[in-house]
Amino acid sequence: MIAYITVGVDDINLAERFYSAFLPALGYRLEVIHGDLSYALPEKPGHAPSLPEFYVKRPFDGRPASAGNGTMVAFQARSQQQVRDLHAAALAAGGSDEGQPGFRDLYGPYFFVAYLRDPQGNKIALYFSNRNEPGRDV
Repeated sequence: MIAYITVGVDDINLAERFYSAFLPALGYRLEVIHGDLSYALPEKPGHAPSLPEFYVKRPFDGRPASAGNGTMVAFQARSQQQVRDLHAAALAAGGSDEGQPGFRDLYGPYFFVAYLRDPQGNKIALYFSNRNEPGRDV
């Protein structure tokens, strides 16, 4: 099981604006630890923490952050409409579009996704895949 995912950024304030535009709507809570951002799902009493956590940090070595070629983090939304709404919110919060919300037949007939880049250039996907949601005849 993946415990956590980290993306590097140079501007924590810009990153917080971007990620806080959509992660709380997916249930993540923000905690700032030593100036870095930690987004985690709430813990249920008597259960282990919900994983993975998502960290946004300045690189430990002090060098500039860079986005990995072929690296992407995907977050599952609750509906196609939420994908659309969160994509728009992330763009308004400083992100850039890497693929408008829509179906991607390459990944299956019900795979609905939008792609973004955070202000640092890290690639993010917001997706929903449910054959029971109306709106797609295959």
